[in-house]
Amino acid sequence: MTTVIAQGTFDLLHPGHVHYLSEAASMGDELHVIVARRDNVTHKKKPVLSDRQRRDLVAALAVVDEAHLGHREDIFVPIEEIQPDLIVLGYDQHHDEAAIESALAARGIDCAVERASAREPKYPDELLSTGDIIERILSRRDC
Repeated sequence: MTTVIAQGTFDLLHPGHVHYLSEAASMGDELHVIVARRDNVTHKKKPVLSDRQRRDLVAALAVVDEAHLGHREDIFVPIEEIQPDLIVLGYDQHHDEAAIESALAARGIDCAVERASAREPKYPDELLSTGDIIERILSRRDC
């Protein structure tokens, strides 16, 4: 059995998230998703939705076998607990594959790291990013 991990913030789920998680699920037999805790999101604006709500939304997707909240201090703790065969990164995530592979090796975790493909928009006004969704909401609400 091949266990796969995907991870991310997953604030305001959109078709790009569904594509990423579906592709990750297709790479193995079991998909675990680690949802970043709000306090650990430092590379972009903090999520709008709470940690638990984002985790619950991800868990509701049919392709997800189990959704977890990330560890408060050490992002590798859930990976050590799950012992995946593969970690799939989103196509646009800020993570450096080589740095992750090095950290995994240093912890004795034998796990491959791959990057998912991008999802192309299927129609002209389709939004595939949380930031774009928020911007559209604000512009249409005259904020």
